[in-house]
Amino acid sequence: MIVDLGTSLRLPCIDFISANDYHDWTCAQFIRTSYDASWLHQFNDDPALYRWSYFRSHGMSCLTPITVGIEFLDEYHQLPEARVNVLREAARRGIRAGFSIPLRQYAPAQSALMTFAGDLSRSELLEVIRTDGWTLNAGALAAHQRYLLHFAQEFPDRNSITPKQQELLELIGGGLLDKQIAELLDISVSAVRQRLNALLQKTGMNNRVELATLAMSLGVLPHPLSRPERDARTLVGEDVYVPPRPLKPRVMETDQG
Repeated sequence: MIVDLGTSLRLPCIDFISANDYHDWTCAQFIRTSYDASWLHQFNDDPALYRWSYFRSHGMSCLTPITVGIEFLDEYHQLPEARVNVLREAARRGIRAGFSIPLRQYAPAQSALMTFAGDLSRSELLEVIRTDGWTLNAGALAAHQRYLLHFAQEFPDRNSITPKQQELLELIGGGLLDKQIAELLDISVSAVRQRLNALLQKTGMNNRVELATLAMSLGVLPHPLSRPERDARTLVGEDVYVPPRPLKPRVMETDQG
C-alpha cells in the first residue's frame, strides 16, 4: 500500500529504516527499500560515510519532514563531497528529489525514517508536498505502527528463539544478573551464560544492554517511559500537578429574568 501511494504521486523509490540507535547501525531493527539499493554498497564501504548522514541526524532530533535529494542540495548545511557523490549517483538512477518523514517510538533513541523519492524536479516535488504532503505523512505514520507490530510478532519465529530464550530475554530486560537468573530458573550460572551466548548470536545483539532494548522493542516488557499511570494518592514525596476544578457554567440573567 505504501509503494502504491508513492507510485501514484511519482515517488516510487521508498526507504524505510527503524533503529534503536542511529549512531550505531548494528542496532538497526530493519531497513527496507522498494528498489534495488545494492549500488549503495560501494559507498558504504567507507565507515565514516556509512555512519554519517544529515538526514538521519535530522530524524533523530526533529519531528518535521525534510526535502532530500540533489534538487535540494543548496538547502543543506555543507555536505562532505563523498555524500554529494551519493546524491549525484542517486539522481542518475532516477532519485532526484524526495520527502523524508521522521517517525518516533517512545524517544529519539528509537527512531525511524521513511522517504518517498522519485525523478522529480524541485518545483514538481514542492507541488506534490503542497497537495499531498499530509497524505504522505499519514501513510508513513500508519505504516510505521503496523510494521513495528508485525516485526515484533514475527521476530521470535524468524530468529528461531526458543521459549526458554524468550524467558531469558525477559529476565535480562528486567535487569537481573546471571546468578539471580540461575537461582530463579533453578539452573547453573554456566547454563545461563550458554543460553545468553546463543541468544546474542540469534538476535545479532552485542551485549545485555542491547538485549534489554530489544526486549522493550518486542513488547516482552514495558518501556519505562510508557508505564501505566498510578493513582495520584499513592505518589508520596512526588510533586503532583492537580488541575483546577472546572467552573460550572453560569446562566446569564436577562432583563426578563
